[in-house]
Amino acid sequence: MSDYYNDHNDDRDDHYRRDEYSYSISGSTGYADTSTEEPKPKKHNGLKAAIVFLSLLIGIGAGYQLFHLMSTPTMAVQDITETKENRSTKDNTEATPPVTETVTEVKPAEDMPSLISIASRKDSKYLPDIIDEVMPSVVGVTSTFEYTRTYNTWGWGGIRTETETQNPVGTGTGIVMTENGYIITNAHVIFDDSEYKCGEAIEVSVLFSNEEEHPAKIIAYDIETDLAVLKVDETGLKPAEFGNSDDLRVGELVIAVGNPLGFELYGSVTSGIVSALNRQIAINGREMTLIQTDAAINSGNSGGPLLNSCGQVIGINSAKISSSYLSNSASVEGLGFAIPINNAKVIIDDLINYNHVMGRPKIGITSTNITEAYSRYLNLPMGVYIQSISEGSAAELAGLKIGDIIIGIEGEAITTNKELDKIMNKYKAGDTITLTIERSGEDMDILVVLQDAADSQPATQAPDPFGIFENDIAEN
Repeated sequence: MSDYYNDHNDDRDDHYRRDEYSYSISGSTGYADTSTEEPKPKKHNGLKAAIVFLSLLIGIGAGYQLFHLMSTPTMAVQDITETKENRSTKDNTEATPPVTETVTEVKPAEDMPSLISIASRKDSKYLPDIIDEVMPSVVGVTSTFEYTRTYNTWGWGGIRTETETQNPVGTGTGIVMTENGYIITNAHVIFDDSEYKCGEAIEVSVLFSNEEEHPAKIIAYDIETDLAVLKVDETGLKPAEFGNSDDLRVGELVIAVGNPLGFELYGSVTSGIVSALNRQIAINGREMTLIQTDAAINSGNSGGPLLNSCGQVIGINSAKISSSYLSNSASVEGLGFAIPINNAKVIIDDLINYNHVMGRPKIGITSTNITEAYSRYLNLPMGVYIQSISEGSAAELAGLKIGDIIIGIEGEAITTNKELDKIMNKYKAGDTITLTIERSGEDMDILVVLQDAADSQPATQAPDPFGIFENDIAEN
């Protein structure tokens, strides 16, 4: 508006200057023509008054507009822009329509939902309430093992062999399953098949959240699925609530409870999300289907519950990947794994009712792998070399012999024990499978009716005819 006002003032000043200049020239000569005297020009008093009045109106309008701009600061830029646009299009028959801008509303930080709320189920509970409810159902498990070490010493009589017995102690976590004392945990908490091969624990005790400790009996365990069942002579215990792991979704909130690094951190609670479902992971040479989570799971959490946002047990914490993939690199973090509770229920029921897993298939042999190097050295095909056969086993009934080399199962070529077991475990006891073997330079197919592993007698290891396979023996 100020530009509009100045433009008109300039026109007014030019007008006044032109009138004065023309008037002063006509009268500046000082001569008077008395014979033809022309009348003096009239003074335009009315025009001057109109111009003064117009100037006052413009000034008043400018003042009002300035007051309006100052009183509505959010519209100041828009008003000034519109005025300029109107002036620039004053002579156009159609004005340019104003530009409309879309403003995205930004919610205040306090109105944004938290990660816990957006990751929780619709029927979720208050997190502290979940912990209060589940804590009496979470226990600490202490296992005492026996380890005998043999070593040579030098004395006055020369070299002699001595043995030393040690009793290492390990800790883990468990879940109260029933009111009368059944407790679930991981098999590796009470059975050691690491490099020390301590085997089954010689003593197990359970520590409850009220700080009471009770001896526990090992009912049964299954190394393949890493599950075990314990029993304490107590009643009136509070069992955990079990949910449906098939309902889990990636991104859903989960909570882990356990005793990382021992009982000094008893009942530690961590949270995260489901990172992946049905993750195929090889742990200690065994293929397992697990829930992956970024909730912190550390040594001592094994056997503890993984809960959903309703406080239901949907997994049993089992493992964590923490080693480095490359030397001199940071350890891997946020990679925890749990056994889905739906998978565990069938195994646990069998362990309680039968002391073993029912229907697990077995051929009844001990075997070893013929690697590529041994294959070239011995002039034999790569495959699974049968080293011994159990009496009355499926292998014996099918006509398999020591020295046969299994090179295929159900039409799929194999070269290792792990590949044989992986395919065989897709079947159950009583099913008939076809093994392709190499015998004396000829390939043949043999039908085998799988037996229940619990009914099969352990195979007696036969001497190794080649003297090179002692450290690579497996039971199938």
